[in-house]
Amino acid sequence: MRLEITDDLDALLGVIPPDLAEQVRAQGEFDKLLEVVLDLGRLPEARYLEREAVLRQTEVTEQDLEYVVARIGEFGDDNRAGIPRTLHRTSAIRNRRSKIVGLSLRVGRAVYGTVDIIHDLVESGKSILLLGRPGVGKTTMLREVARILGEKKRVVIVDTSNEIGGDGDIPHPAIGRARRMQVKTPLLQHEVMIEAVENHMPEVIVIDEIGRELEAAAARTIAERGVQLVGTAHGNTLENIMLNPTLADLVGGIQAVTLSDEEARRRGTQKTVLERRAPPTFDVVVEIQDREHLAVHHDVAEAVDAILRGRSLPAEVRYRDEKGEVRTERALLPREELTPEMASTLGARRGAAMPLRTVRVYPYGINQSSLVQAARGMGLPVEIAEELGQADVVFTLRSYYRRRPPSIVEAERGGVPVYVLRNNTLRQMESSLADVFGVQVRVDPFASALEETRVAIERVLAGARSVELSPQNAFIRRQQHELAKRAQLQSRSKGKEPRRRVQIFKDQAFAEEGE
Repeated sequence: MRLEITDDLDALLGVIPPDLAEQVRAQGEFDKLLEVVLDLGRLPEARYLEREAVLRQTEVTEQDLEYVVARIGEFGDDNRAGIPRTLHRTSAIRNRRSKIVGLSLRVGRAVYGTVDIIHDLVESGKSILLLGRPGVGKTTMLREVARILGEKKRVVIVDTSNEIGGDGDIPHPAIGRARRMQVKTPLLQHEVMIEAVENHMPEVIVIDEIGRELEAAAARTIAERGVQLVGTAHGNTLENIMLNPTLADLVGGIQAVTLSDEEARRRGTQKTVLERRAPPTFDVVVEIQDREHLAVHHDVAEAVDAILRGRSLPAEVRYRDEKGEVRTERALLPREELTPEMASTLGARRGAAMPLRTVRVYPYGINQSSLVQAARGMGLPVEIAEELGQADVVFTLRSYYRRRPPSIVEAERGGVPVYVLRNNTLRQMESSLADVFGVQVRVDPFASALEETRVAIERVLAGARSVELSPQNAFIRRQQHELAKRAQLQSRSKGKEPRRRVQIFKDQAFAEEGE
């Protein structure tokens, strides 16, 4: 489908000083214009997709700012205003006395034809979350989704900043038959979301910029009532949302779970693992990489579970070719389904010096099932050697290596590489396997932090007076405090962001000594 763009650029140029508007027109490239920036005491600029242009060699004055403010709508609590019946947006920067000292006039465009790349998802009735960096086109796509769905269903847009339906009481034609509810202040967005469901019987709710915990909770409430949700959130990828404690609930939420010894052995994992807390609010996540390329996670629950288990479930890639036709690349198989031949190819792509051959590992004091799981999760061809004479490499623990047992001494004398692991965990095994095969191992910040916490707890229980953990964000620190509490140990946070970290200790007397 050919893209059709309407931007009503004359309306935007009509609110800036005439000399600046003339310079914008002289620059051309109207289709690439992003915004005009006016900061008091600085040169005025026009910003384009790939460049910036100075519009005048004299500084922006208070009169320039007043000229613009007098010709646009009123600013809301979010310091945003618009031009009635257009999609253009003006954002204000204020000083400490609330006086406007800067303006960003962003070009709003209605682009018809952007949704064909995800048309099947939109028509499926599933709830869809759009992700991407600012300016990549999330709101543009969201607007057309509302128009397309509005032709067949009852669609209500919760338009907090008036970016979807435009400024003024009459919405922009780009939203079609969809209805639009405006929001008095961004802090009330979650209440308007619930009001839309309770008062107007929508089949679809469209919401831009879910960014607060109350909004995430409102989105879950709406989804549980059987209403299709289409929205955007702050984040570039699914992993970004999982790492954000405020928005993680949109994809099911993350919680730390302590397994029984038997269950941990059955799974071949450590005792403390991360699991998804609940069904995701959104069924599908679309990562908008640029205006012509995106990645689709068709099953958010499955994708989140895969990431928490230390493997990434590849997304489906969609793009437009040179002729404007939509192309789809099928997602790769999960790594545990790869054949050794496919694993070799994957290893070469991940930076291995040559195609990967099968490596026979002799585990001395190492959990064999965990080692096999680590290799399978990384897509690496590993066999367990039953005897030292069959081994290409030896894996052992530091505690065993220090004792210099005959097997280790014999391996070193025979020239067999010996890899010494600090502890019997998947993370250590994956790191050593990465060294053997010359590939990069994906680091899961959640799992690494919790594994460090588990080891610290063991050290304190074994007699260490206290252990300080690595600096982490607030969400991970809360999980670390919870693990210490479950082990009946004390913990506290120390330092200032971004170096704030958790310290684990056994008795309150230690804490009082440090005060």
